[in-house]
Amino acid sequence: MKQAAKRLAVATLGCKVNQYDTDAVTTQFLAAGYELVDFREPADVYLINTCTVTNLGDKKSRQMIRRAHRLNPQAQVVVMGCLAQTAPGEVAELEGVSLVVGTDGRDNIVEELERLAEGAKKTLVEDIFQVTEFEDLPALGFSGRTRAALKIQDGCNQFCTYCRVPFARGRSRSRSAQSVMQQVEMLVEQGYKEIVLTGIHLGLYGADLDPALTLAQIARRVADYPGLLRLRISSVDPHEITDELIDLFSSHPVVCRHVHIPLQSGSDRILERMRRNYTSGQFREIVRRLREQVPEIAITTDIMVGFPGETDEDFQATLELTKEVAFSRIHVFQYSKRQGTRAASFPGQIPAALKESRSRCLIDLGYTLAEDFHRSFVGREVEVLVEEQEGSCAVGHTDNYVKVSFPAGNRDLVGEVVRVQVRESSRDGVWGEQSEGR
Repeated sequence: MKQAAKRLAVATLGCKVNQYDTDAVTTQFLAAGYELVDFREPADVYLINTCTVTNLGDKKSRQMIRRAHRLNPQAQVVVMGCLAQTAPGEVAELEGVSLVVGTDGRDNIVEELERLAEGAKKTLVEDIFQVTEFEDLPALGFSGRTRAALKIQDGCNQFCTYCRVPFARGRSRSRSAQSVMQQVEMLVEQGYKEIVLTGIHLGLYGADLDPALTLAQIARRVADYPGLLRLRISSVDPHEITDELIDLFSSHPVVCRHVHIPLQSGSDRILERMRRNYTSGQFREIVRRLREQVPEIAITTDIMVGFPGETDEDFQATLELTKEVAFSRIHVFQYSKRQGTRAASFPGQIPAALKESRSRCLIDLGYTLAEDFHRSFVGREVEVLVEEQEGSCAVGHTDNYVKVSFPAGNRDLVGEVVRVQVRESSRDGVWGEQSEGR
């Protein structure tokens, strides 16, 4: 009688790079014959990819580990990612954990796990600052049929005063151009229409390669690949948006008119204390040039509130710059005091209630700006790459990342580019109808 396949359940906390890493490891489990099940179901192995960017990330990571053990006390729990890298001993002590792996050395997780004796524990975490090569793990996309993330860079050299990421990810490492293009070929052959280039500090891509490459150069190679409809470049720091990159956004038909540029603060004083390497004036100039050369480009951002020493005047400067730039979407997060970072010892730590009120103010402004951006498309025709369909309702995005919903009838439109006449808008996106003849 054939033995039933072992069941694997996965959970990912944190960023898109973490999601890619989860997919890469899940690919290994599937190749070994495991069956992927929902995390809420009983499983033989629970894989949890952790986050440590904020205290909340730490807390949620621990909660997910405990939840897995409660779901099946006999299951093996594999914990990897940023919290596992920075606090391996603490993670290993949590009940139910079998294997702890950091942010590198993940190419043989299945073998390591299956070699463990029942009830045994093992920790595979090395000094991340000794890692100098990009961990070249292929990944299949499991979250959709049209868009796939492609991680081309890991690590960060910036050491912002509030951030633990370099301690969790190490220094910048780039995927070779050959490997990048091999992954692109595989994803296009699998039917993906859109690829999103991701990394921990994407703007550093290629500086460590020999010969060196730039982000714009590798992005152009990817965009030129036959059969790829869209290339989305995820997050680039303002001082790393070059003329070459702006030209790519403005001239290449495959490159999406959307870029995420972290602002963090509109106050030059706070930016300097954060060690962000740009000023508010430089940010404004980059945005001006992008909007001048790339009409209707969507610019999204991250903004931190409550950094130590942030005054009402500093926060007001952030509000004013946010309104001026008119971001299409804002990710607001509150400063989180992280052990081992310089900012943890800065004077002027902001009370939680004040951080919360500033956060709410910015979130509300973000909703208003998103609604304004979406309203500008009402009455116009847009091209939508359909990503999902429930019943007769299809949902997808424009190249400038406007979420579009429309009735699809009885046809399965997932993976197709459809022209839609926009009728209504909200802060979440737009609604419309297929244009005649489509």
